[in-house]
Amino acid sequence: MNSKPSNAFVAASWVALLAGMAAFIIGLWNAQMPLNEKGYYFTVLMYGLFSAVSLQKSVRDQLEGVAVTNIYYSLSWFSTILTVALLVVGLWNATLALSEKGFYAMSFMLALFGAIAVQKNTRDTRSSNPI
Repeated sequence: MNSKPSNAFVAASWVALLAGMAAFIIGLWNAQMPLNEKGYYFTVLMYGLFSAVSLQKSVRDQLEGVAVTNIYYSLSWFSTILTVALLVVGLWNATLALSEKGFYAMSFMLALFGAIAVQKNTRDTRSSNPI
């Protein structure tokens, strides 16, 4: 069941990834918070994107019968859950307006979704056009 994703879904995935990342980063750039706090949120975003792609890859590998060690699979899940938890804890303790907290949470989740979808599309495109 390896079919190439539609161009519309590929484009929507890239838009979701770039919009989520851009909104989060522009929000940080304009935020009135110390530089170390901005660095914390930026690091959580980058770690979240990496862990989400890693999780999608390990889940897909398992579905396709590619060997994935239990430790890597577990670490992928742990890392993804940890990034969401780190964002929640950071926002919970932040002195931001509720609307700002919601903005960061939603742009973060949009970026994670976009990263997973882009990775899926990349893999589906590759598997439908073997080299």
